[in-house]
Amino acid sequence: MRRRSADVRRKVEQIALGLMAASGVVVLLADLFGWLDALAPGGALPKVTLLILSTVTVFLLLELDRLKRLDEVHDDVKALDTSVLTKIDDLNANVEAHLSKLDVDAIAQRLKRQHYGGVVAVHGRFPEDVFTGFLGNAADELVILQTWIPNLHHLKAAMHKALTDQQVHVRILLLHPSSPVAGLRDEALRAVRDPALAVNVRASVEYCLAGLAQLNAEIPAGSRARLQVRLYNSLPSIAVFKADQHFLVSSFLHGQLAIDSTQIEIDGADTVMGEEVQQELRTLWSIGKDVDLLDWRTSVASISL
Repeated sequence: MRRRSADVRRKVEQIALGLMAASGVVVLLADLFGWLDALAPGGALPKVTLLILSTVTVFLLLELDRLKRLDEVHDDVKALDTSVLTKIDDLNANVEAHLSKLDVDAIAQRLKRQHYGGVVAVHGRFPEDVFTGFLGNAADELVILQTWIPNLHHLKAAMHKALTDQQVHVRILLLHPSSPVAGLRDEALRAVRDPALAVNVRASVEYCLAGLAQLNAEIPAGSRARLQVRLYNSLPSIAVFKADQHFLVSSFLHGQLAIDSTQIEIDGADTVMGEEVQQELRTLWSIGKDVDLLDWRTSVASISL
């Protein structure tokens, strides 16, 4: 029905246009032959013009409905465009909301820890700046497993601050100076080095104990309970420096100190590597004997091997 009405309207428009064109030609010819003056002397041309304008007006009136529909189509398109933009904005907001719930850095860190077992870096030797940075941010504990700590003098200031200001618990595991393992470590260090560079393990452990006793004397009495030192009589498998969840792990190689060996940096006590190191620390701590730093010589002498 609508299509038929449109066809009728189109035919009417074509007829009207045809009549307008024909009227123009007839008026032109009538004017040339003087018929207009004979038919309507003095007033024919204005009347014809008025007739043509009336025809045009009628034609435009016929087109108003179509123009109105064009306006409606424009409004519909504009409304559709607004609706689409609104939906796109809502979709973007939903995507951003879901992405905001994802901690991308945490996910990447977790995948990295799973893939590398917690290993995040490898250092050519002990990175004192890196570890003092870890210790400066520590809030829980500092654990050191060594035969002795050759670089204790570099760490004492950071350890003092951790004990007093940060209230960090410090646990240190050292080799008993009279342990047979001390002699074995002496031989391992002398094996491929000039004898002039030989290190006396027993003397080095005692020097380290003296340094720790000095640190203990320098900190307030209320902080001394957080500083614990134990001696073990066993063959250590690794050297460990731990500050909260950060580890630096090395091996006791022949001919060089552990701090001069390659250091494996591990992030996370719950990682594969972190758990293995933690287990080694627990084992040696359980077999270690406490040292009273107020009189470390007497305390060490009283420990039976």
